[in-house]
Amino acid sequence: MMRGRVRAAFGRQYEVAGADGRDFLCYPRGKRSSLACGDHIEFAPRGDDQGVIQRVVERSSLLYRSDAWKEKLIAANVTQVVLVMATEPGFSDELVSRCICAAEDQSIQVLLVLNKIDLAERLEAAREMLQPFASLGYPLIEMSARAGGEVLAPHLRAHCSVLVGQSGMGKSTLVNALVPEAEAATREISASLDSGKHTTTYARLYSLAGGGELIDSPGLQVFGLAHIAPGRLLGCFRELAPLAGQCRFRDCRHDLEPGCALRDAAESGRIHPRRWTHFNLFRDEIEAQRRDGRGW
Repeated sequence: MMRGRVRAAFGRQYEVAGADGRDFLCYPRGKRSSLACGDHIEFAPRGDDQGVIQRVVERSSLLYRSDAWKEKLIAANVTQVVLVMATEPGFSDELVSRCICAAEDQSIQVLLVLNKIDLAERLEAAREMLQPFASLGYPLIEMSARAGGEVLAPHLRAHCSVLVGQSGMGKSTLVNALVPEAEAATREISASLDSGKHTTTYARLYSLAGGGELIDSPGLQVFGLAHIAPGRLLGCFRELAPLAGQCRFRDCRHDLEPGCALRDAAESGRIHPRRWTHFNLFRDEIEAQRRDGRGW
């Protein structure tokens, strides 16, 4: 038996960095596989630098998304989620809230990156969309990945970070700036669709020259939160969490009940309207998916 680290995950095959410095192509035992890039594992070496994964060592964190029927693992043992947005193409503030909820649920730090600030036409609009998150204390960095990664690099040194964002936000260009040998593929954005083309098809972990680790993940357009219990969702909104237990009724759903502390805060303007909309949307969605999915 050997220990190793999953450095790339593609299908049922995993590139594993062995503790002895060698790289192995490993396969899980059985038909099901639930490993993520960044996992620490134990595996049984086979010939030709291959191996069979025996078990996953306990994780410190796991970032993933889910719906009523399935889960999609993104990265394991990360300490920071770097959410990459761009001035062009447009990004979804709802997706930002979803990613933040998944990170908060796992006690993972969040860093917001606004990329492509050299494309100034939509810069102010992008800043306005991110303002509610910055006002909550989530750090925000503005940069242009084409000019290099020097602005971001210091924020990665003490972390195992995972890049997350919609397609077309410039994650691959950012990886190339931080890890020149990565040679991540980049493609032009489809302006007619106002969305990017997928350039990363699997997650991969890189060691950074200045310290720290970086996991690049495929671009995403959806981020389900069915794995977050309805009772835990409130704690994933840092502006709502302090209001827990202040409602008139202990079993308050924070919807139409009288004396709801959350709704009172929203109606008085203490909660940003978009964030309040996101909370209600996620709560209803999670409850519906848990009714539909027997596994929850």
